[in-house]
Amino acid sequence: MLAGVADPIQLISAVVRDRARRGELADDGPGDAVREELRRYAEHAVASGAPLLGDERQAERLIVAELTGFGPLQPLLDDPEVEEIWINGPTRVFAARGGLAELTPIVLGEQEVRDLVERMLVTSGRRVDLSSPFVDASLPDGSRLHVVIPDITRQHWAVNIRKFSDRVVDLDALVGRGSLPHHAAEFLRAAMLAGMNVLVSGATQAGKTTLLNALLAAGRPSDRVITVEETFELKSPGRDAVAMQCRQPSLEGGGEVTLRRLIKEALRMRPDRLVVGEVREAEALDLLIALNSGIPGACSIHANSARDALTKLCTLPLLAGRNIDAAFVVPTVAACVELVVHCELLASGRRRVTEILAPTGVVTDGGVIEASRVFALEDGALRPRTAVLPRSAKFEAAGLDVHALLGRAA
Repeated sequence: MLAGVADPIQLISAVVRDRARRGELADDGPGDAVREELRRYAEHAVASGAPLLGDERQAERLIVAELTGFGPLQPLLDDPEVEEIWINGPTRVFAARGGLAELTPIVLGEQEVRDLVERMLVTSGRRVDLSSPFVDASLPDGSRLHVVIPDITRQHWAVNIRKFSDRVVDLDALVGRGSLPHHAAEFLRAAMLAGMNVLVSGATQAGKTTLLNALLAAGRPSDRVITVEETFELKSPGRDAVAMQCRQPSLEGGGEVTLRRLIKEALRMRPDRLVVGEVREAEALDLLIALNSGIPGACSIHANSARDALTKLCTLPLLAGRNIDAAFVVPTVAACVELVVHCELLASGRRRVTEILAPTGVVTDGGVIEASRVFALEDGALRPRTAVLPRSAKFEAAGLDVHALLGRAA
């Protein structure tokens, strides 16, 4: 520790926090702002006789630690078994391990919760206030932060931290955890190598992002992968990958970058595979247009089943405007989506794949997309239900015998 720098460090930390509240920090974190305030303080100290900082590099490290340390939550953040942390109020701090929630003994003051959120947001350049009562942001380790404040919530700040985990990085790791059997993993691996368009569905915490990351790891190593999402969660292990996330509007209301805009920009970046972290609204239309142009893609969607996922993907694009109708959307979904992989979170906390559906590309007279169940649960185990895939041209073009693969699995 540097003698006599405690007050300057606290002063500069407070100034940088205030700048973060006003949305004045760069997206890459507080580093530049800290160095700027250190320079200003040094000029002030020389002119006024205030305590000098001495070693400015050490002071910078101390200030960044002050800004980004997470106090009582840090042990939970450091615990590799903790998957998610959420705060409902000062005495209601929860953590999830193995898919199961528990109330922790941590007690926080109202101001302490606010200070922790401010520290977390400093590194993201994002803000939360009365004019912007919601915020989604990424922490330095890749974990996802979501905050809602009163008067949207009844009384207390609601904070969720979904931790980033790189323990499950491929399909083999999912097989090892019992999330899917080996033969289903080999089928999905072949599908990614063949460039199939894959929709991953499931409820919250069912493992959609984890599975999507594992599928990315199974793709062709030479592929140029572009990922777009609201906040960074996906991780492509390939050598040629670009990740993009949305941006909230500034205090003046400008500068917002939406998921729809990111999808459009991604198409100009020569992707071999476009991956959308999750579709919730009208961006589903832009994804379908991208897939309809021949670019292989993947995304996740909240749904209760693989069939419901197809239905939902047929509905979301209608939010884009009155000039979009089902006569265009439904056939496009049928033509573009080649596999739907559905995940579930069991009562025990275990996550598993429960169904793999393959649309045939045909729409019935009633507007229903025909689909074949490739894998489904049978006696509690995921088993192949057919040895014939409705559309196998991409497998054949890649030199993969999918029928033999399904036949061996059966």
